[in-house]
Amino acid sequence: MDIPREHLVDMYQTMVKIRRFEERIREIYLDDKLPAFDIAAGLIPGEMHLAAGQEPVAVGMRPHLKAGDAITATHRPHHIAIAQGVDLKKMAAEIFGRETGLGRGKGGHMHLFSVDPAFGCSGIIGEGMPVAVGSAMAFRHKGTDNVALAFFGEGAANQGSFHESLNLAALWNLPVVFICEDNAYAISVPKTASTAIADNSDRAAGYGIPGVLVAANDPVAVYEVMGEAIARARKGEGPSLVEVKTDRLWGHFEGDADAYRSDEFKADMVARDPVNSFVKRLTDEGILNESDIAGIQQAMYDEVEEAIQFALDSPYPEPETALEDVFAERTVTL
Repeated sequence: MDIPREHLVDMYQTMVKIRRFEERIREIYLDDKLPAFDIAAGLIPGEMHLAAGQEPVAVGMRPHLKAGDAITATHRPHHIAIAQGVDLKKMAAEIFGRETGLGRGKGGHMHLFSVDPAFGCSGIIGEGMPVAVGSAMAFRHKGTDNVALAFFGEGAANQGSFHESLNLAALWNLPVVFICEDNAYAISVPKTASTAIADNSDRAAGYGIPGVLVAANDPVAVYEVMGEAIARARKGEGPSLVEVKTDRLWGHFEGDADAYRSDEFKADMVARDPVNSFVKRLTDEGILNESDIAGIQQAMYDEVEEAIQFALDSPYPEPETALEDVFAERTVTL
C-alpha cells in the first residue's frame, strides 16, 4: 500500500473507535428496552441508527481533511462525526440528551451540530446536500481552499435535493464532494426495487462532473478515491460524486427485526467485516503487530468509555431552558 504508515494506523484507530462507540451505544440503548421493545424507555429514548460496517466510508476521507472543511451527514451520522474529529464527549452527551451535549441535549443522535469542526446532520433524507453546496459557495466567496463533503445514502440519490445540488455545484464549479454510502437498502427497500441504475456514480455524467465507484468496502480504496476528489475540489476544479458499496451490519434502526434481509446476506456481511479485514491486511503487510493492535484497541476503548461516562455524569437540561438554543416561531405585528 503506497500510503503513509501514519495514515493507515490512524484509519485503523478510528475504525476501532467508531465500532466500539457504536457497540456501547447499542448496549446502553437496548438495556432498558427489552424483552418487549419499548422505543420510549431507557437512558436513550427514541430511534437509534448505527453505522457498524460503514466505517471505511468515514475513515477513508479523514487523512485528507484540513481545518475549516465542512461536512454534512445523514440520520446515521456517528462514524462520519467521529472521523471528522467532532468532540466525542459532547457527542455522547447529546445522544443521552444531556446539557453538556453538542446541542445542549435538544437535538439527539440524528441532529448533531458542531461549529469546530463544522459538522451537521439531519433526519430528513437528502437534507445535507444543499447545505454542503452552501458551505462550498461560502468558501468560494471567502477565497479559501476549504472543501465541503456531503454524505448520503443510496435512497437519497432519488431525492430532488440530490439532482438540484449536483446541478448547482457543477454549474458554479463549487468545491464540494458528494459521497453516496450504498448499503443496498433504504430502510427495508432494496436498491434494485427503487433505483433504475446499478451505480449512482454514473449519474455524475448528467452534470458533467467526475463520478467514481468504490466497489469494495475498503478504507484504502476510499482513501485513494477521496484523496483525488478532495484535491480536485481544493484546486478549484469543481465537484465530484463518489459512491461506496458498503455494509450496514445491523438493522436500519435498533429494534428493527431485519427480516427483509436473508440470513445468507447477513452472514456474508459478517464474514467481510471491514474492521477485521483491515487489521488482517495491516498485520499481513507488517504495518502493525499484535502488541500494536492491543494498544490501539485499549486506547480507543478507554476513550469511548470516558466519553460515555462523561455523558452519564452530565445533567439533563433544566425544564425552563426548553425554548433556549432552538429555532422558535415568532409572531410579528405589522
